[in-house]
Amino acid sequence: LCSAEVNDELDRFPALSGVRHIVQAEPEGFLLREDFARGIRALTARDLPYDILIYRGQLPEAVSFVDRHPTQRFVLDHLAKPAIASGEIEPWAKELRRLAERANVWLKVSGLVSEARWDGWQPRDLEPYLDLAFEAFGAERILFGSDHPVCRVAASYERVLRVATDFVATLSEHEQSLVLADNAISFYELASL
Repeated sequence: LCSAEVNDELDRFPALSGVRHIVQAEPEGFLLREDFARGIRALTARDLPYDILIYRGQLPEAVSFVDRHPTQRFVLDHLAKPAIASGEIEPWAKELRRLAERANVWLKVSGLVSEARWDGWQPRDLEPYLDLAFEAFGAERILFGSDHPVCRVAASYERVLRVATDFVATLSEHEQSLVLADNAISFYELASL
């Protein structure tokens, strides 16, 4: 996305459903660079969504980034990797709520087991983070993602899916369908492929 030839690069892949750059590995300020902004504008022009993959400490920068691109569709991956292993909630919760105030940002419930204690996590360890995510974004802007095969450092795909389905079991059937399938189909415009 930082390439001066970003438009030519994107034109080479007409069937893209979305784009993600692993920003968690980039230096502070990366999301706000002009060359990256040019790439995001190229996505906006093509109506291609962008997955934000960051660590929790990058959430304030992500808020500024999203504010610079109000018509771009975004999804935050892995809830910005909260500190589940230590049980820390703040300042992650405050910053996640700030990002949720932007209607063009959705949330992908994925990668949580990788942030928990790999050798001994329980579903209850994830619940405070999931509770806050659903409170902030609502079932209408949340999509399930397995983070397979990375999740296998801490759980099988089946266990990750079971945690998600058990958590949403208290929601209406419509909301369950949104989170587990329909929101992803809509967000990534998969029905048109």
